[in-house]
Amino acid sequence: MKEAEAEQGLRIHSELMVIGLNCQHLWPKNQPNLYLQYRNFTHEHAKLFSDYERTMLAFYKDEGVSNPESKLHQLRTDFANEISEDAARMRPDTFCRVYAPRIPKANKMDNTKLKKWASTVYPNHPVSRAICAKN
Repeated sequence: MKEAEAEQGLRIHSELMVIGLNCQHLWPKNQPNLYLQYRNFTHEHAKLFSDYERTMLAFYKDEGVSNPESKLHQLRTDFANEISEDAARMRPDTFCRVYAPRIPKANKMDNTKLKKWASTVYPNHPVSRAICAKN
């Protein structure tokens, strides 16, 4: 489960980055820039994201992956590409209306709430490996 949480946590972080970059200019001018909100979120949760990366690197090493760092980089790139494809399929204003509110919502979370979010596996965004049932 810790690997699933780590993977989902990195998915969340990667998706928020793409949202922040794509929607920063379509966010109301009287509210903080979305990309700056994303950067604040990253700063506030830097240790948690670092822990998630270490968890995934250890998992890849245990699995015998020859270059765990490259595998982690590819995972993050794949997550960013998934959300970027949504952005490309939708009009920018529609994409931002749907996805941009995630950043202010995430920015209000403490680590406990963020970990709970990351621990939730969504059917539309499953983790890369099946989760074994608890005995």
